[in-house]
Amino acid sequence: MAVPVAFFAVFFAYPVTAIVARGLKTDGVWQIGRIGEVLAQSDVRQVLWFTTWQALVSTALTLLIALPGAYVFARFDFPGKQLLRAVVTVPFVLPTVVVGTAFMALVGRGGLLDELWGLRLDTTVWAILLAHVFFNYAVVVRTVGGLWGQLDPRQEEAARMLGASRFTAWRTVTLPALAPAVAAAALMVFLFTFTSFGVVQILGGPTFATLEVEIYRQTSEIFDLSTAAVLTMIQFVAVGAILALHAWTVRRRETALRLVDASQTARRPHGTGQWALLAGVVATVAVLLLLPLVVLVERSFGDAGLGHYRALTRDDGGVFLVAPIEAVGNSLRYAVAATVIAVVIGTLASVALTRRDAGPLVRGFDALLMLPLGVSAVTVGFGFLLALDEPPLDLRSSWILVPLAQALVGVPFVVRTMLPVLRAVDTRLREAAAVLGASPWRVWREVDLPMVRRAVLVAAGFAFAVSLGEFGATVFIARPDNPTLPVAVARLLGRPGELNYGQAMALSTILMIVCAVALLLLERLRTDRSGEF
Repeated sequence: MAVPVAFFAVFFAYPVTAIVARGLKTDGVWQIGRIGEVLAQSDVRQVLWFTTWQALVSTALTLLIALPGAYVFARFDFPGKQLLRAVVTVPFVLPTVVVGTAFMALVGRGGLLDELWGLRLDTTVWAILLAHVFFNYAVVVRTVGGLWGQLDPRQEEAARMLGASRFTAWRTVTLPALAPAVAAAALMVFLFTFTSFGVVQILGGPTFATLEVEIYRQTSEIFDLSTAAVLTMIQFVAVGAILALHAWTVRRRETALRLVDASQTARRPHGTGQWALLAGVVATVAVLLLLPLVVLVERSFGDAGLGHYRALTRDDGGVFLVAPIEAVGNSLRYAVAATVIAVVIGTLASVALTRRDAGPLVRGFDALLMLPLGVSAVTVGFGFLLALDEPPLDLRSSWILVPLAQALVGVPFVVRTMLPVLRAVDTRLREAAAVLGASPWRVWREVDLPMVRRAVLVAAGFAFAVSLGEFGATVFIARPDNPTLPVAVARLLGRPGELNYGQAMALSTILMIVCAVALLLLERLRTDRSGEF
């Protein structure tokens, strides 16, 4: 446990504390009154209001649209189900920059809807809300659908035999059992939308900003570290409360239900109603999830054919010090290094959390591992520059700084994937090996590893995908001569001109394809539905 704790202390807690201290300390004295001054600003209150209500509306829309999909995947067995499940999950692992770019190509000025009907939704809240639903659809389908498929349908059938209507049986039997999973999914969607950065940064323009976007503006454009520090603390408190509620709902889901094998509950649809529901879900996936990506690919070609892709190989001396295409190789190298770090740290943490002698402090560390998903990545990235700039941790000029920041986001996915599998290993096998004289390392190698090898590969795949698309922290620490794909896309979108726009679409398409291929490979490896993601 010492290694994961040290990793998070040095590369998460220390940078965040450093930037907060830099903003709220003057001559060694904490300026607590600055918190009230910042909260009294009308523009800050507007940011807080927009951050909260758009997250609430995004969460409600996601639940409304995705719950029918969760039911279909849980209860229906139909041709192409595994492929459709993979398609549904692809948006979740896509970088937020790609999602923002895709919806800009669909609903922005000059986008598909603008060309067809003159309907311009660019920099409006509706574009942001739809992008958030696109991004989080899979969270509800996997979290709620995974549990729904394991609920014994005979309980609801028994209520129907006792005279209850279909709706009454669902409301009184199934819904209470699903409530913890729905609450957990809603909290995760709220967390991701409350801390949204890339989507709002691209689609929101100067009018709309979440806390994360405002922290970025205050840090990189206005250089007001005290305001950024206050906003970081507010977001930290909010995220801590959300994660505490999420942990409580997960515990309820794990302890209050008796579950069955999901493969025994799925049936082929029958009747007009069920086939219509399946068709509706497929249509929703096609329009909401696939259409933006198809438009993104179309815009990457535009009228220039392959011209935008060819332009990626040329160094124009403007946005980058190198040809934009080099961002592909940079991102792959960084993501591989970040994946190795995340898998090592996440596996060590998961093993420690499953030990029978783990105390309350160790179990509490489980919740802390989720903080990098919600705490401002912008703060972490800028904190790296401020904190890791002198011996023995002078890493500002080192390439490893980017993978370290990316690994912080990957570790929670590794832990959430590994924990359920490790907890399912029969402890008596470990005890028997120990009684026969095996060392703890040999017990892990001979007992645990063969059982969790596939889960390790799945965890590595998720870590690779999220590392590849990390944007909030790397936008600060990626060097101009070694840009990552998300940073390259954002910089190209920030410059006027058709060529820059086309190149941004082309790079986004490349990034989307790489993430989609990684996800499809994961689905082939994943023979069960273990893990929360």
